[in-house]
Amino acid sequence: MEKSAKIYIAGHRGMVGSAIQRKLTSQGFTNLVIRTSSELDLRNQQAVTDFFALEKPDYVFLAAAKVGGIIANNTYRADFLYENLTIQNNVIHQAYVTGVKKLMFLGSSCIYPKLAPQPLKEEYLLTGLLEETNEPYAIAKIAGIKMCDAYRAQYNCNFISVMPTNLYGYNDNYHPQNSHVLPALIRKFHEAKVNATPEVIIWGSGSPMREFLFADDLADACYFLMENYNEPHLINIGTGEDLTIKDLALLVKKVTGFEGDLTFDSTKPDGTPRKLMDVSKLHNLGWKHQIELEEGINLAYRDFLAKHI
Repeated sequence: MEKSAKIYIAGHRGMVGSAIQRKLTSQGFTNLVIRTSSELDLRNQQAVTDFFALEKPDYVFLAAAKVGGIIANNTYRADFLYENLTIQNNVIHQAYVTGVKKLMFLGSSCIYPKLAPQPLKEEYLLTGLLEETNEPYAIAKIAGIKMCDAYRAQYNCNFISVMPTNLYGYNDNYHPQNSHVLPALIRKFHEAKVNATPEVIIWGSGSPMREFLFADDLADACYFLMENYNEPHLINIGTGEDLTIKDLALLVKKVTGFEGDLTFDSTKPDGTPRKLMDVSKLHNLGWKHQIELEEGINLAYRDFLAKHI
């Protein structure tokens, strides 16, 4: 990408989009196009058509999506399917119409079958049933991957799809009901510490295993792939390392300084037993994460204290 190229970051106020914006700015890109959701509703086909016709970006990072944890995914099933399909349909199609040089579509590791072999290789897509609680979100993301491949095949568009593992970092969502597991734990342990609560109750058994990538590492990988990757299908982005939810909780307990007990509520759903990405494809291209989990949780906790306390 040329330093003067016009680059549209869809979803720049979210955790991923803001990390991509920081990365591009640090690399000397000055012609970044951004719009808040109140300025441009990506669910509105005419608004997206008008925006692309006016701005004609050279490159697009499609990081805008309706996202949430287990509760949100399972509660707002229709919203997650409709809104995500609509956003990506509008943006990907208009990128084709206006001749965007390259588009990156960001998906999620939940696209893989619930019981797929571990670690998750890119070719496991559509080889089994999805995890029920986040099936609508996953189906929308799978449609986005296939849409990028279809526009590549039919119209020769350089549209690529990347599948990040579980993310955390600056500008994360700490909503008590709609957040993902790591920010939810940060908030839970912090509030328990402040209120001198004797225990923190964790959803599920604590046995599922999860992988976590700091959002700024993801942004670094996205920039690397925009510069170096031009293939159909998808590519995983992660650390290739995972840990149990129990060990994650103990790590967050350590970082936040909570001194009470942990209790696991096994009546609550665990979700997928394990979700570890096979990142050999990415490693073979020459990229590897830099920020290890404890360091990243420290950074995220400081960001939480600065913005939410």
